[in-house]
Amino acid sequence: MKTLTGSQAKYLRGLAHGLKPVVFIGQKGITDALLASAENALAHHELIKVKFVDFKEKKQKKTAAKTIEDMTGARMAGMIGHIGIFYRPHDDPEKRRIVLP
Repeated sequence: MKTLTGSQAKYLRGLAHGLKPVVFIGQKGITDALLASAENALAHHELIKVKFVDFKEKKQKKTAAKTIEDMTGARMAGMIGHIGIFYRPHDDPEKRRIVLP
């Protein structure tokens, strides 16, 4: 997937405002189970929030977010506090719920 433009990222952050985090990153960090959970959530929802529970430093959160992007093929639309917003369109164009501007 291509990188998101500024307006697309802003649009996705607006859509994600009412969502609750579905993936939580704790002490163990990025594990295979966490990546599988993120993959499943992205396949079902397209737009998800990931909460960084034990990662309080900005550098740690950026590294973890980059790993999630690389492993799932998603793109980060933004990081607000300890919550990252990730987007990946559905593989089937007919099942896509979100249309980017």
